[in-house]
Amino acid sequence: MCGIVGYIGNRNAQRVVLDGLKNLEYRGYDSWGIASLTNNKLTIIKEVGAISEAPISLLKDPKSTIAISHTRWATTGGVTKTNAHPHWSKNKKIYVVHNGIIENYQELKKKYKIKPVSETDTEIAAHLIEKFLDLGFEEAFKKTFKLLEGSNALVAMKVDEKKIVAARTGSPLIVGVGKNEYFISSDVLGFLNFTKNVLYLDPGEMVVLDPLPRFFSLESGKQVQKRLITIPWNLSTNEKGSYQHFMIKEIFEQKKSMRNALKQNGNLKNAIIQLKKAKNIFLTGCGTASKVCLFGEYMFSKVSGKITHFTPSSEFIGKYGNFLGKDSVLITVSQSGETADVLEVIKYAKSRGSKIISILNALGSSMERISDYPMMINAGPEQGVASTKATTGQLSVMSLLAYGYANKLEEGKRILEELAGKVNDMLNPRYEERIRKIAESIINQQRMMIIGKNLNYPIAQEASIKFQEVGYQDAHAFAGGELKHGPLALVQKDTPCLVLVSDELSILNNAKEVEARGGNIIGISPKDNTIFNSWIKIPDCGLLTPIAALIPIQMLSYHMSILRNINPDKPRNLAKSVTVK
Repeated sequence: MCGIVGYIGNRNAQRVVLDGLKNLEYRGYDSWGIASLTNNKLTIIKEVGAISEAPISLLKDPKSTIAISHTRWATTGGVTKTNAHPHWSKNKKIYVVHNGIIENYQELKKKYKIKPVSETDTEIAAHLIEKFLDLGFEEAFKKTFKLLEGSNALVAMKVDEKKIVAARTGSPLIVGVGKNEYFISSDVLGFLNFTKNVLYLDPGEMVVLDPLPRFFSLESGKQVQKRLITIPWNLSTNEKGSYQHFMIKEIFEQKKSMRNALKQNGNLKNAIIQLKKAKNIFLTGCGTASKVCLFGEYMFSKVSGKITHFTPSSEFIGKYGNFLGKDSVLITVSQSGETADVLEVIKYAKSRGSKIISILNALGSSMERISDYPMMINAGPEQGVASTKATTGQLSVMSLLAYGYANKLEEGKRILEELAGKVNDMLNPRYEERIRKIAESIINQQRMMIIGKNLNYPIAQEASIKFQEVGYQDAHAFAGGELKHGPLALVQKDTPCLVLVSDELSILNNAKEVEARGGNIIGISPKDNTIFNSWIKIPDCGLLTPIAALIPIQMLSYHMSILRNINPDKPRNLAKSVTVK
């Protein structure tokens, strides 16, 4: 959720970290701040609101060569400049930025008699480091961090020492390696402008940049050697180009990204072998990723006749935890690979001997490194909070697993290649204009219904998320057959109802029930039907037609957002990567 960027080198550190924070805006935040150091003199900037609106005149430390910075998503304490990071110690020598939640901060505050200025849990860390400074800065930091309970990433600097010290248990931290300069960030986009070479900080590790990076195990204190990895992303993928928003850019990037998802390494075949050995297969994810898992549950059933078990990660351990074992495989889905609830389930599953298959996008994430069979969707950076190209990539890889389990991998690849080709043809300006006009026709309706059946049901559920998060639409998804059991009471004159139709034509009977009560029927289907008030054509892709249906849904939600003067890249109250519980 929150973003961290730190820098030590020869550039204007204030400007470097400010640019980095701007690249992390998509993660979600409500305030931000920078602490920079020049000749033992600290300069602090704290602001509430958008970084993109911050004037360059705020930067008044052009000679600084070391800085730490942060975008804050309020958890403990309200949205104020005082609560914005960085926070500092009582003697104003220690400055910290922090992602996560210090679960025992109240106990620490009481035990060490700390009187913080802010309402945050983070400030406690700065005061604790000061209390232990007789051990030296690095040891004081380590002792402090080991006292913090919860999933945390902490970065600190001291006024009279030109170094950055950091550690993590859960929330990600990545070191960027430049030419005589080093970066630390919660996301590679925080420094991708300057370097593609990275060193990953694993949970339970600490790093000191002074400026050369030294990594240590928090448990043993021993130095840890790291492998330099080069990120294959280009800076251009991090820019909107001619598009107004990242969301619409990423919708159109599905022309290529769906094919990229099919470029799998040996982990695909190894994962399929492991699935065939398993007695039980479980699937889990959060938000959009959970709908991908639900789709996977249907796919395994339809393609291979295999029963799988899905539940959202926040509920997984309570529902299925007791059934995990050495004969189980857990399939997890996450764009960022850092989703806190998913990571908790993975750790629990591994403790019971289960094998982990992960479908991911972010390179070097925590999930990639702890999974037995990580499978990348190869979509490139996705900066819109509302997932688009990552979702269709995840659906494609999930489908490959289902086909592979059924000994039909080559057939699955062929069908998905055909689907990608038809999506390429579908994505054009004329098609988008058609969808924009439909958005105009329903923009004043506050409630919307989406109905689907079989494989279209998970897509309907994902559609409701899209309309909720970028258009603030009161959108509800239902299995068509459930309408009579309550949802029909929601239908009023002109209530929009999206009907997802592929091979299951009985859904049209459910649409007639809505039409009979005055609903406005919008069909998303390969074929038109007299019941549709409006029709959005999609290609017939056989069993995988529902994946094609998702793309006009993404476009429709985008244009409803624009018509309501909402920035779809930064919906209120939401973040791209949910790294805290």
